[in-house]
Amino acid sequence: MFSLNGKVALVTGASRGIGSATAKALAAQGAHVVVGYVRGEEAAQKTLAEIQSAGGQGEIVRIDAGDFAASENTVLDVAKRNGRLDILVVSAGISLDALMLRLKEEDLDATLNVNLKGALAAAKGALKVMMKQRSGRIVFLSSVVGEAGNAGQTAYAASKAALLGVTKSLAKEYAGRNVTVNAVTPGYIATDMTAALNDEQRKAMLNGVPLARPGEASEVAAAVAFLASDEAGYITGQTLRVNGGMYM
Repeated sequence: MFSLNGKVALVTGASRGIGSATAKALAAQGAHVVVGYVRGEEAAQKTLAEIQSAGGQGEIVRIDAGDFAASENTVLDVAKRNGRLDILVVSAGISLDALMLRLKEEDLDATLNVNLKGALAAAKGALKVMMKQRSGRIVFLSSVVGEAGNAGQTAYAASKAALLGVTKSLAKEYAGRNVTVNAVTPGYIATDMTAALNDEQRKAMLNGVPLARPGEASEVAAAVAFLASDEAGYITGQTLRVNGGMYM
């Protein structure tokens, strides 16, 4: 089950964290994985090296989620170079946190530009290819914050909540072309981003998780790999929560 042999997958934000784990998970199932990065070329090369050492195949590509036209064109170039594009996973994102009264307009713009517009740009490029193929899988990495909200993360929550609306709209637009569009909303996952939390913040987060532990990036990646598979062909417009019960 869940074989991705012969599939070409592009994962944005794949140089670290959930994106990197997802790239490795897709490669482990047989996909040729394009590891997308913005600034972390060395980290992207490390992800690719781990894929190859495990017997998988892939390549790296720089894709700037903050540049709409460039993002779309990069996706199209990836598809042209590989002859097809079967899977797009949008994992690239930033979080510039501040209470609303301290939120700077430029931080709001940057958050929406990368997390929302960047996701739309990548999806637009992928859809041009997938429509012609009459097949494809798109998975957006949203967040539990986009569903439940969180103090100090209004901009981030807005961008991630918007992706859930995007997921449903695109699912309806392209179902007729056999393209499925879904979202995954991770909760408290052990990544570089959450490693920056202090002990008090970590304790407060865990108090809200019924499973009483942070999730692993590999657990989120497994959910994405399922949604990218042929077995998930009748699932579209859905949000799969990987949050240990943090939000139900």
